[in-house]
Amino acid sequence: MKLYNSVGPNPHVVRMFIAEKGMDVPRQEVDLMGGENRRPPFNSTVNVSGQLPALELDNGQTISEITAICEYLEEVGKGPALIGSTPEERAETRMWVRRIDLNICEPMANGFRAAEGRALFANRIKLVGADGAKELKDIARDRLIWLDGLLAGRTWVAGDRFTLADILLFAFLAFGAQVGQPIPGEAGNVLAWFERTKARPSAAA
Repeated sequence: MKLYNSVGPNPHVVRMFIAEKGMDVPRQEVDLMGGENRRPPFNSTVNVSGQLPALELDNGQTISEITAICEYLEEVGKGPALIGSTPEERAETRMWVRRIDLNICEPMANGFRAAEGRALFANRIKLVGADGAKELKDIARDRLIWLDGLLAGRTWVAGDRFTLADILLFAFLAFGAQVGQPIPGEAGNVLAWFERTKARPSAAA
């Protein structure tokens, strides 16, 4: 296998997942800042959506979308179960991944693209108007406060299990802290969870 890697929270999710699984996957760096992912041969032979990361399998097939990549690695890897070892655990993890992705990661990322990242993304993808950036960021913040209440008494998002949901949330909150969207000070449970996750060796992947 080979991971097409770059800067940004999405590749961070996959790198962290790989590290938690104890897998060794070679990487090929792609210049996202320079737009290498938006032109051939990358967007014609590796990932037609022009996004990162992407995972090239041993048979030459390429998989993109971080949850699909992690699902595949869960099935072929031998490390700890990060999605789940039972149907119930897998369903619970996927539920939280969906909630975090749609309610926190997406508005956070789109708020960044519409504001601080506008110069980089304006000629690459369709963006929300600059006036909508604050509302998007507010949505992500509101959902973090909601999640904070649910984290009371829990070690990880899914309870006692460290899962893909934690990895996804951590990568995006680490990114948010770098682009003007820090964890709200009143979200004490999220802040404590973030520090627990940051202490894991995989966080630096």
